[in-house]
Amino acid sequence: MLDSGNCSSARKVFSSSHKQHYGAKKGSSAASQAFISTAITMQPSYPTPKRGAALILSFRLPNKTVVILGSGSLAATRAFAALEADSSVIILARGGVNSACEELKWRAQQKQLRIVDWDDLPSSSSSEASNYGDILDAFLETIPNVALAIVTDTLSTNHTRNHASAQTIYRVFKARNIPVNTTDMIDLCDFSFTSTHRFEHYETGQKTSLQIGVTTNGQGCRLAARLRREIVAKLPREVGAAVEQVGQMRAMAKGDAPLPPNEDISIPVDEDIDEEELAEDGGVLTPNRPVPSRNNTENAAETRRRRIKWVAQVSEYWPISKLASMSEVDMKDVLTANQNTMSLSGAANILGAPQAQMPSLHFKSFPKHGRILLVGSGPGHPSLLTIATHTALTQLADLVLSDKLVPDAVLSLIPKHVEVRIARKFPGNAEGAQIEMMEAAVEAAKRGLTVVRLKQGDPVVYGRAGEEVLYFRSHGFEPLVVPGVSSALAAPTFAGIPVTQRGVAESFIVCTGVGRKGKEVQLPGYERGRTLVVLMGVARLQQVVNTLVDTTDAENRRDGPAYPPHLPIAIIERASMPDQRVISSTLKDIVRALDSNGEQRPPGMMVIGWAVLALSGPGDVGVLEEGAELDDEARVRRWLGGPESLSWKVKEGIETGWDSV
Repeated sequence: MLDSGNCSSARKVFSSSHKQHYGAKKGSSAASQAFISTAITMQPSYPTPKRGAALILSFRLPNKTVVILGSGSLAATRAFAALEADSSVIILARGGVNSACEELKWRAQQKQLRIVDWDDLPSSSSSEASNYGDILDAFLETIPNVALAIVTDTLSTNHTRNHASAQTIYRVFKARNIPVNTTDMIDLCDFSFTSTHRFEHYETGQKTSLQIGVTTNGQGCRLAARLRREIVAKLPREVGAAVEQVGQMRAMAKGDAPLPPNEDISIPVDEDIDEEELAEDGGVLTPNRPVPSRNNTENAAETRRRRIKWVAQVSEYWPISKLASMSEVDMKDVLTANQNTMSLSGAANILGAPQAQMPSLHFKSFPKHGRILLVGSGPGHPSLLTIATHTALTQLADLVLSDKLVPDAVLSLIPKHVEVRIARKFPGNAEGAQIEMMEAAVEAAKRGLTVVRLKQGDPVVYGRAGEEVLYFRSHGFEPLVVPGVSSALAAPTFAGIPVTQRGVAESFIVCTGVGRKGKEVQLPGYERGRTLVVLMGVARLQQVVNTLVDTTDAENRRDGPAYPPHLPIAIIERASMPDQRVISSTLKDIVRALDSNGEQRPPGMMVIGWAVLALSGPGDVGVLEEGAELDDEARVRRWLGGPESLSWKVKEGIETGWDSV
């Protein structure tokens, strides 16, 4: 098929590549001859322009000045954009620095821009719109190289924006051939701003050369911002770094930057190969044409041309992640490559060209970069794994480093070929086991493996994820933290306890029962409308209870009032697993209840507060009503079943419905 959008190139390709096949053969059919005639004489067909679009350009403004009228937050946003384009910025506003927003004040203090007080200009006290023009025109006479004007405030004395004064300002700038943007007045705009995003380097955080802008041409500014966010979210995070690396390689190809050592070809820097490339392709630079091999007879200009073509090929076909991770040595390999030793995987199939004609750029030769994922496995039930966690375990992991509390039901999902190591944490060795796991993760990642550091619940809820993030970062790996369903919320739900409930619990607080290296922690004080969730404290149950109910709190182990001894508490063990157990009682009886029900089943947690009984049986959701505390002891007896001799109740297992989930 001939490309009607570029007819001259189509004729050139046809005549050079197909003339012998169709026209040079003796005895070729009349139909073939007719086809040749039609193809060569066909008229070009170009698209019809549809009015209403904007001409989208990108401006660099070194040695130019942008004048902004107004000193609010919008003016600050426009000033920042102009500064990033290397422009000088002058803010013209009534009240000068005193009326400016905090950002503009700060930038003025940092000498990034200049703020001029309109009231200090000669004759600026007049409120007549016609006088605005004379004052502004006289001011512009003193400012050289004004490239753009941005009007966010019409400088009215009563601080109201009106079309008449804006029109006067617009005419002054137009008389000097200065393009103007007037906020919310499209008829007084020569240009508009796109909703813009500038990409950062995914590793260093430094801003890159890559920017995108979205415009709806005045039809929906908020929608443009949303579309911009969605576009950014869908692009690979390495895209900014990829642009930086391709830019460096392009400069090396053109001779603007030196090649690494051992490259002995001198490249002239005064020849614009890009324009030659465009001319050769009929105005369209395409990376799809076969790139000639390097040979020993090519001159410097031919070498430069070949290198530019290699850059185009690489930009078109290499994965963004590979472009972003190119080293100078990789760039040299590309720019000095010989076709006989390189091959662009899959390019021939994409283009429909013979493999022998295609260039050979093996990105597969790049070393594989390892990575570390900090992953939460949820409370235990496999169906509560997030899709991200399931994918990490079943498709991404080369090595899984698991905490010892992660149940077999989760570990059994990991493919058999993936190595799994369980943390050797036991009393007295917790710190050593933690360091061992972190070191193992870094060592494996350095070998190019994907390491999944698997944790119970959510990694950042008492999962020590923070120290692991900092450790891995200090060793050159930025881990991906994958949230998990926290047992702090899931376990009470499995036990039929809502941590918040209208009329019972307006808030909840999560804390640990064991401090760092086994030290005691300060527990929160009692609030009737709050649920207390204590993780990792069952082994020290007596100590926790004593701290909560001690009315004197002589050792200051509690931050607030004491808890009533008859307050409901539930101990939830092995939450979400088939052998889950819930022991419910009061603070005064819970230790005896736990001791009377056999050995403990770690992991366990505590839920303390009136929410424990809120949904039991017919329910009790009047705890926060006025005077309800007078009925608390009777409320507890009803919940436990009536007789005073019954001090606790035990529930084994989880709801049968989970079997089908």
